[in-house]
Formats: sequence, structure tokens, C-alpha cells
Amino acid sequence: MADGATGHVATLVFGHYILRVRSRRVLVCLALTLGLGATLVPAAADAAGAARPSVSGAGDSYFPEDGNGGIDVKKYKIADAYDFDSGELSGHTTLKVRATKRLTVFDLDLLLPVSAVTLDGAPVPFTRPDAHELRVVPTAAIAKGHTFTVAVTYAGVPSTLCWQGECDWLASKHEVTTMNEPHMAAWWFPANDTPADAAKMDISVTVPASMQVIANGRQVSRRVAGALATTRWRARNPMAPYLAFFTAGDYTVAKGTSHGLPWLVAVSNQLPRGMRASSLRLMKKTPAITAWLAKKLGKYPFETVGGVTTALDPGFALENQTRPTYPVLNVERTVTVVHELTHQWFGDSVRLSRWRDVWLNEGFATFMEWYWSETHGGPSALEHLLDDYAQEPASFWHTHVDDPGAKHLWGTPVYERGALALEALRNRVGDKVFWRILRGWASTRAGRTGTTKQFERYAAKVAHQRLGGFFKAWLHATRRPAMTAANGLATPE
Repeated sequence: MADGATGHVATLVFGHYILRVRSRRVLVCLALTLGLGATLVPAAADAAGAARPSVSGAGDSYFPEDGNGGIDVKKYKIADAYDFDSGELSGHTTLKVRATKRLTVFDLDLLLPVSAVTLDGAPVPFTRPDAHELRVVPTAAIAKGHTFTVAVTYAGVPSTLCWQGECDWLASKHEVTTMNEPHMAAWWFPANDTPADAAKMDISVTVPASMQVIANGRQVSRRVAGALATTRWRARNPMAPYLAFFTAGDYTVAKGTSHGLPWLVAVSNQLPRGMRASSLRLMKKTPAITAWLAKKLGKYPFETVGGVTTALDPGFALENQTRPTYPVLNVERTVTVVHELTHQWFGDSVRLSRWRDVWLNEGFATFMEWYWSETHGGPSALEHLLDDYAQEPASFWHTHVDDPGAKHLWGTPVYERGALALEALRNRVGDKVFWRILRGWASTRAGRTGTTKQFERYAAKVAHQRLGGFFKAWLHATRRPAMTAANGLATPE
């Protein structure tokens, strides 16, 4: 995530850059819309008569209701249709799932009203314990290790749906874009909504034929039937549910191949002509920036790359896998594109297993912004380190970077102190070893999750140094690190 340039925003100072941002946790909507129209069937009950999942939640302490700990989704096949006039989204999603525990019931995350659920093709009962949970009740227990399919049919108006302060739907009468973090999937498809569970995505969206649909991966088909068109996109590599997206509207599209990598970028035609032209120039920097990042971080991890600039006002950019989404950015905001493309390595390929470690995404992406500046005529990352160390107030150092709390996941310290820790590590172990750490972390954890402790152990192993004190000072302590060589703040003798 990088924060954008327009709308109702607050101002944060990130080093030498001033970014205008809006919190991803938008204001609480007036009401939660429940799953009206769903067929409610009693689930298997415990001794007290209350329906319970075999395993409740995926185990993230920040968002305990997210996901289900007993399932591993292998693939989503999403078939949605969106009506711009009514704002209704209807769909049918099939999930290929492996049971990681014996299941008598299991939950999926979905806010839309549900009309039917099938398990391996046969209708099964389901309940809605709350507006966010879809509880599926197999007619017989599912054995650990068994792979099955569950299909869900749903319809509703996403713009009326909110959950725990998040009202994440972004749409107008001319455009819709599904981008948000830490949650987005529940507004448009049923998911095991935890970043720890990545799955392949096959996304089909039906909208008026005059409009285009862009999503993750590569377009595989577009079928026109009368006034409607269904466009299908497929991503080869698994992704976390919140990284899946689609956008529909009228776009100017550019595409090609650079350094052997296919790319596609798009800019909304709802923007004024001059703004559209400058946005397209910025988006077209994507392949060159990706190639530059690959020289430092290792081979780009996916089969295609790109970006979409929406005319809507998200107030932030998001690292949707293979194709980040952006608000309108000034041409000077090349570093925002650097930030989101860095996430393709750190955040998308190497994923979080729990949200408390989000600095592994945002600190790394912010550091690469600084390194881009350093190598393109701007201030160096070391200047950022020394300036922030000297100038940031005591409150800046009060956050546990490795555990900031759910309300502070996208606070300045997570980005800034995470990046400072990396530049201090670079200063501590030397440039050559530092880049070996970053490239190795990206390659050895590719397609898997990573935690702060795992990164600390990996960095120490590659550097052949004891770095416990260093990481304690930068990531775990709530005070300004001491100005020592051991902390990367002075030249070692």
C-alpha cells in the first residue's frame, strides 16, 4: 500500500516526501446490511445448542473472525455481474478447498446475501451467524486431507454493506474498482479471507458491452451477448484474497512486452484529457521500473505486470497482484509506482501469515522508494535514516513496529521505521551483504508466508552476525535506538 493524492485526506510526512493519504479503514457506515434473502437452515449444534465451526477463524489476533482455520483454498472461480444502474452485484463462486482439519462445519467470509450453497454439487444447509460469516454445514463430516468444492450463489448491493467500520465499495455510475486492505473480498466473492491462504484466481465479470473489465493476471476471453459482455481473467500464481481485484469502466489501455515480461496498463477515460495523458505516461513507466527492481531484488515473481489508474477517489494505491491500482497521481509520484511494484516481491509473492508483520510489506516498499530516490538524483536512504533519527519526535518511536496493533497497521511508524530499520541494516552489514539478504528473502520465501522472526533469523544467517540486539532496537523497542555502530548508526571500526 502507498497512500495517494486526492480526496478527503490527511497529510503524513514520509522522510523527504509529503504524501496525502486517507485511512483504508473508512468511516463507519450508518448500518450493517445483513444477509437478507438467504435461506437459513439450522446448523449442527453443540451441547448448548449454538452452531459452531469446526475451527473458528484463521488465528490472526488482529482480525479473529477472518478466515477459517480448517480450510486451505486452492482455487477460486468467480463469476460476477455488476449492474451500474442499481449497484447490484450478483455472482456464483466455486472454491476448490482442502480440509486441513476434520470439518463438521466451516466458515467463509462474505457480506452479500446468499441464496444457495452446494458441496461437491449437492445442496447443503448454511447459516449467517453474523453479517460477515457464511457458515456451511456439510451433511457429513469432511475428513482431514479431503479436497472438495463448495459453490456459493449470492446477490446484493455492496455499497450498502459495511463491516466493523469498513465500507470498502468504490463505485460510481460509470466505474467500479474493488481495491482495499486489509479486507476487500467479502464485498464481491466468498473467501477464506486471510493473507496466509493464497489461491489461484479465475475471475469473470459481466458488465455492459460498452465497458472494459481489467483484473489480475492475463485476459483469456471476452464474450459479448447482446448488450452485455463477460470478460475472463486468470492469474497463474496463487494470491491472498485481498489482492484479487477487478475494475470495470471505460479505459485507455496500453500493453506490450518488455524484457520478456508482458505488461498492460490502463487509465480511466472519465479523467480530463490532460490528466489522462499524464497518468498514462506514469503508468507506462511500469515495465522499466519493474526491470530496475528485478536487478536489485531478483527475478520478477509473476507472469505479467501492469497498473490501473481509476477516476474514483480511493485516496491510496494498492498492490493488487500483477496489476496495482492507483488514484490520480502527479507525475512526480513515480515513487508510488516503485512502492506498489516492490510489493509484488514483498507482500504479494512473500506474503504475511498475520497482519502484525505488515512492516515486512510496507517497510520494504518504502525503503525501495528511498533507494529509487538515491539512484535517481534525490536524497539517499542514509540521509533519510540520519534526518529522521535526528528530527522525529519521541512519539514516533513508541510503536512496536513488529506489532503495531490493528488500528495502527498503516501508521507512519510502520512504513518509516520499517524502512529505517532496513537502511540501518544495510549500514550495519554492508551493501553487498544487505542486497544478498533482500534477494534471498524474496527468493527463498517466494510463494510462501514470512514472519518478522523468520526474517531476523534469515538476515543473521546470511550476514554471519548476531543481530538480535539490532532488531530489538529497531523493531521491538519503543524508544529511539542508541547511536551505535551495532545499531547501524555509526561506521563500524
